[in-house]
Amino acid sequence: MTINETDGKVRAVKNPPPPEDVSLPFLLRHARGTYGSAMSAALAAAGFGDLPKSGFHVLGGLARRKGARPLSEVIEELRLSKQAAGQLVDRLVTHGYLERDVDAEDRRRLTVALTQRGRAAATVLGAARARVDAELLSRTGPKDLERARRVLAVLIDIGRELDSPDRDD
Repeated sequence: MTINETDGKVRAVKNPPPPEDVSLPFLLRHARGTYGSAMSAALAAAGFGDLPKSGFHVLGGLARRKGARPLSEVIEELRLSKQAAGQLVDRLVTHGYLERDVDAEDRRRLTVALTQRGRAAATVLGAARARVDAELLSRTGPKDLERARRVLAVLIDIGRELDSPDRDD
């Protein structure tokens, strides 16, 4: 199966273009979709079908760092507007994935943490990601996978630099 860059449809193509002839943004969008589809299917099968895709990042980030985190850090990590991030957190709280509380050290600050349901969903997300990672490793090998990680990390750094308020244009 190959994805046609012109119309975005997935279908078998007899002679797909070599990867170097396909735009990088196109490849990234569909690579991200591979993870998203695997995670969505795993969540639905485990009873977490109400978790919005944008919530995957929140649960994953909180699961990696353990414990409550300031809401402002979560918003910054999401790279969303405060309003959009606040609506997402509200939805995750309403669906029982997160709990929001006042920071014990600074009562002006809110924190968020995973609930038991949130931790269970994060475990499902991690397992789905690991399955895709394992398949990717088996098809590319460790050197290519590490090289891809380094290239993507550089691309993320470029994005942060472009978004930096200290950037001189």
